[in-house]
Amino acid sequence: MPSLIAVLFLTALLAAGLTGTVSLAVAAFYGAASAAAFIAYGLDKSAARRRLRRTPERTLHALGLAGGWPGALIAQALFRHKTSKQRFQVTFWATAIINCAALTAILAYVRTN
Repeated sequence: MPSLIAVLFLTALLAAGLTGTVSLAVAAFYGAASAAAFIAYGLDKSAARRRLRRTPERTLHALGLAGGWPGALIAQALFRHKTSKQRFQVTFWATAIINCAALTAILAYVRTN
Protein backbone atom coordinates (compact mmCIF):
# COMPACT_ATOMS: atom_id res chain seq x y z
CA MET A 1 0.00 0.00 0.00
CA PRO A 2 2.67 2.61 0.82
CA SER A 3 4.40 2.01 -2.51
CA LEU A 4 1.06 2.67 -4.21
CA ILE A 5 1.12 6.14 -2.64
CA ALA A 6 4.52 6.76 -4.18
CA VAL A 7 3.49 5.50 -7.61
CA LEU A 8 0.30 7.59 -7.56
CA PHE A 9 2.23 10.69 -6.49
CA LEU A 10 4.82 10.29 -9.25
CA THR A 11 2.13 9.51 -11.83
CA ALA A 12 0.11 12.57 -10.83
CA LEU A 13 3.22 14.74 -10.96
CA LEU A 14 4.14 13.42 -14.40
CA ALA A 15 0.57 13.98 -15.63
CA ALA A 16 0.66 17.52 -14.25
CA GLY A 17 3.95 18.07 -16.04
CA LEU A 18 2.64 16.72 -19.34
CA THR A 19 -0.48 18.87 -19.17
CA GLY A 20 1.48 21.98 -18.26
CA THR A 21 0.01 22.30 -14.79
CA VAL A 22 3.53 22.15 -13.38
CA SER A 23 6.88 22.35 -15.08
CA LEU A 24 8.17 19.10 -16.52
CA ALA A 25 11.40 19.98 -14.73
CA VAL A 26 9.63 19.44 -11.40
CA ALA A 27 8.46 15.99 -12.48
CA ALA A 28 11.93 15.16 -13.81
CA PHE A 29 13.53 16.33 -10.58
CA TYR A 30 11.25 14.09 -8.48
CA GLY A 31 11.95 11.18 -10.83
CA ALA A 32 15.71 11.66 -10.54
CA ALA A 33 15.58 12.17 -6.76
CA SER A 34 13.40 9.07 -6.42
CA ALA A 35 15.82 7.02 -8.52
CA ALA A 36 18.75 8.20 -6.37
CA ALA A 37 16.90 7.34 -3.15
CA PHE A 38 15.85 3.94 -4.52
CA ILE A 39 19.46 3.13 -5.39
CA ALA A 40 20.71 4.35 -2.00
CA TYR A 41 18.22 2.12 -0.16
CA GLY A 42 19.17 -0.83 -2.35
CA LEU A 43 22.87 -0.32 -1.71
CA ASP A 44 22.22 0.05 2.03
CA LYS A 45 20.20 -3.16 2.13
CA SER A 46 22.95 -4.96 0.25
CA ALA A 47 25.58 -3.61 2.64
CA ALA A 48 23.47 -4.68 5.63
CA ARG A 49 23.24 -8.23 4.30
CA ARG A 50 26.98 -8.40 3.68
CA ARG A 51 27.82 -6.61 6.95
CA LEU A 52 29.63 -3.82 5.17
CA ARG A 53 29.67 -0.09 5.81
CA ARG A 54 26.11 1.25 5.77
CA THR A 55 24.57 4.42 4.40
CA PRO A 56 23.88 6.76 7.33
CA GLU A 57 20.18 7.14 8.12
CA ARG A 58 20.50 10.91 7.91
CA THR A 59 21.62 10.51 4.28
CA LEU A 60 18.56 8.38 3.50
CA HIS A 61 16.35 10.97 5.17
CA ALA A 62 18.05 13.83 3.32
CA LEU A 63 17.35 12.10 0.01
CA GLY A 64 13.68 11.75 0.98
CA LEU A 65 13.44 15.36 2.11
CA ALA A 66 15.00 16.51 -1.15
CA GLY A 67 12.21 14.88 -3.15
CA GLY A 68 13.27 11.26 -3.28
CA TRP A 69 10.70 10.02 -0.79
CA PRO A 70 8.59 8.24 -3.46
CA GLY A 71 11.58 6.18 -4.59
CA ALA A 72 12.56 5.56 -0.98
CA LEU A 73 9.06 4.34 -0.18
CA ILE A 74 9.08 1.94 -3.13
CA ALA A 75 12.54 0.69 -2.11
CA GLN A 76 11.41 0.14 1.48
CA ALA A 77 8.55 -2.04 0.28
CA LEU A 78 10.53 -3.90 -2.39
CA PHE A 79 13.64 -4.56 -0.30
CA ARG A 80 11.79 -4.80 3.03
CA HIS A 81 14.29 -2.31 4.33
CA LYS A 82 13.85 0.05 7.28
CA THR A 83 10.16 -0.85 7.55
CA SER A 84 10.24 -2.21 11.10
CA LYS A 85 12.30 0.59 12.64
CA GLN A 86 9.60 2.81 14.12
CA ARG A 87 11.88 5.78 14.80
CA PHE A 88 13.15 5.69 11.23
CA GLN A 89 9.60 5.50 9.87
CA VAL A 90 8.43 8.47 11.94
CA THR A 91 11.30 10.58 10.63
CA PHE A 92 10.80 9.28 7.09
CA TRP A 93 7.11 10.26 7.03
CA ALA A 94 7.92 13.64 8.57
CA THR A 95 10.40 14.34 5.77
CA ALA A 96 7.88 13.22 3.13
CA ILE A 97 5.20 15.51 4.58
CA ILE A 98 7.61 18.43 4.81
CA ASN A 99 8.65 17.87 1.19
CA CYS A 100 5.04 17.76 0.00
CA ALA A 101 4.20 20.90 1.98
CA ALA A 102 7.19 22.70 0.47
CA LEU A 103 6.21 21.60 -3.03
CA THR A 104 2.65 22.81 -2.45
CA ALA A 105 3.88 26.17 -1.13
CA ILE A 106 6.27 26.65 -4.05
CA LEU A 107 3.62 25.77 -6.63
CA ALA A 108 1.10 28.09 -4.95
CA TYR A 109 3.65 30.92 -4.93
CA VAL A 110 4.50 30.40 -8.60
CA ARG A 111 0.81 30.42 -9.57
CA THR A 112 0.14 33.71 -7.81
CA ASN A 113 3.18 35.50 -9.24
